[in-house]
Order: sequence, then structure tokens, then C-alpha cells
Amino acid sequence: MSTYRVAQVTTAGGPFELAEREVPEPGPGHVRIAVDACGVCHSDTVFVNAAVPGVTFPVVPGHEIAGRVEALGEGTQDWGLRAGDRVAVGWFGGACGHCKPCRQGDFIVCANGQVPGWAYDGGFAEKMIAPVDALARIPDALAASDAGPMACAGVTVFNGLRRSSGRPGDLVAVLGLGGLGHLGVQYAAAMGFETVAIARGAEKADFAKRLGAHHYVDSTSGTPVAESLQSLGGANVVLATAGNSEAITATVDGLAPRGELVVIGVDLEPLGINPNQLLMSARVVRGHPSGTSQDVQDTMAFSALHGIRPMTETVPLDDVDAAYGKMLAGKARFRMVLTTG
Repeated sequence: MSTYRVAQVTTAGGPFELAEREVPEPGPGHVRIAVDACGVCHSDTVFVNAAVPGVTFPVVPGHEIAGRVEALGEGTQDWGLRAGDRVAVGWFGGACGHCKPCRQGDFIVCANGQVPGWAYDGGFAEKMIAPVDALARIPDALAASDAGPMACAGVTVFNGLRRSSGRPGDLVAVLGLGGLGHLGVQYAAAMGFETVAIARGAEKADFAKRLGAHHYVDSTSGTPVAESLQSLGGANVVLATAGNSEAITATVDGLAPRGELVVIGVDLEPLGINPNQLLMSARVVRGHPSGTSQDVQDTMAFSALHGIRPMTETVPLDDVDAAYGKMLAGKARFRMVLTTG
């Protein structure tokens, strides 16, 4: 009997344990992937802690997956995949194809969307099974440890910017310089935006400039963030990657007329925005989800073309507890990535 290892949690909020499982065969419309790397995302905590309905234990998290096609299930041949092809799977882990959003072609907001680590076992493992429509091809230029985080963190900020109202030359601000924000600044600069990085502390200014930012705003300087943005002419777009509602709210008055606040940072606290802040200047507030497998593929291709990479720290699957704990403590710079090699 051939087996593989998974890192699983057996109770809500419990520790990780390594377990052996029998290698499964992919069913119709699915493929088996040999996992090379998987990023550790803060969203994994939602499933580990059973903070959403439908979580069943044991849970194998992980939705920033990079690996190789190992076996093809029935009905996948028309996708042009072969054993050995390098593929990524992200937050978008497949769509139902029959709900209203799917019938409208808006697969990322599928009413029955499948997220790895929730709908099925994720990438904290040596192997996994995934629906074929969840797969994005990895360019040769990207290492597996770079491609994994692109499938969630990368595509979220890349799509958030390219689907925004911003156009090349516009003033675009990225709030936060963490796992999402450090990629957001790189993408914004590469897309031709006049890029502003907003973070806490004057010491981050040089880092922001190295990422490509044209301006840096220290949110702890005593000058309101909105005032700093208006002194630059007002932001056409603010990409809010920081998971802090107070910090997000502080950017709204820094938007130019018809400016757009794109929210991708997660916080359960409400935003403190009043209608007049939006009405008088025709401003827009929009939430933005991740991206489909094609969006992930686009993100990786753009990243390869422009030399954009996530900053990662790789650890073996055996050290999953340490990697997860470092992510929770905010000590990762900027993405913990589990590897199986």
C-alpha cells in the first residue's frame, strides 16, 4: 500500500499532527497533485478554528499550493494536462458551474465555491486531489515556493489593482506592507501607477522605496493619512491590504473625487465611514475577493515578466506547527511556506 503524509488538525484550534494516508486515485474531473510547496495564509485559521460553517475534522489546511500533476482523472484530458506539469491551486479551488454567478461567468463568487482546506483536503500535505478547473500553470521562471503564495496573496492584490478604476499614471496607495502589501506595492509600480506605500513607522520608508514605491506615508507620524494623500493630489485608488478597520477608515478622506477604496484586508470590526464622505465626492468602496485559476495564471505570468516575487521563509512539512505559530505571531516576513522536498 502506497502512503503519503498530511499535516492535520483533529479538533477546532488544536495542534497539527502528521498522519499517513493511503494514496487516492483522482475521480472524474479531478487530478492528483504531488505538492512541492504550500504557503501558510492567515485565512487558514478560519478553518483550523472552525470559524465558518461546514468545517469537518480532521482538517488539512492550505490554499497556496504549488506542485506537479501526478495522475489524471476521467474527463480531464481535454484540459491539455500531462503528468509532470507544474500547477498551482489557490483560494479558488473550483466552482459548481450551475449557480447564478457561475452561469454569469463570475466564478470567483460561486455560491458553492470550493476552497482547499475547507471543501477538501488542502496543501499541507505531500499529495492532494483537486478539481481540474482549479489548476493554474506555473511558469518555468517561478520556483514552487514563489508560485504557492501567488495563488492567494498574489492574485488577490494583482486582481484588486487591475480590476480597479486606476489607470497608468494615477496615484494609487497601498495600505500595509505585510504579506499582501509588499506584493501590492510591487504590482502597483509595475502597472505604471504613481505608487504610495502606507505603513507604521518611518523605518519602513527605505523598504517601501526598494519595492518600487514613489512615496511613503508613515501612519504614526502625527499627520493624518488622509491629509498626506491629499497633499499628493488625492488617491485615485487605495488598496487596503491591512486587516485593520480603523486604518482602512483613515484613508477614505484621502481619496480623490470618484476615488475608489478596494478592501482586501480582513477585519471583523465595522468601517467608520459616513455617507457624506462618499456622496459629496462620489467615492466608491468595494470589497474584492481572490481570483480564478486563470487569474492566478495571469498573476504568475505578470510576476515572471516583471521579476516580482513574494518574500518567503521556507520550512519542511515536519515543522508545520512552528511555521503556523510564526504566522499567527506576526513574525513571518512575509510568507511562511511549507515544503515537502
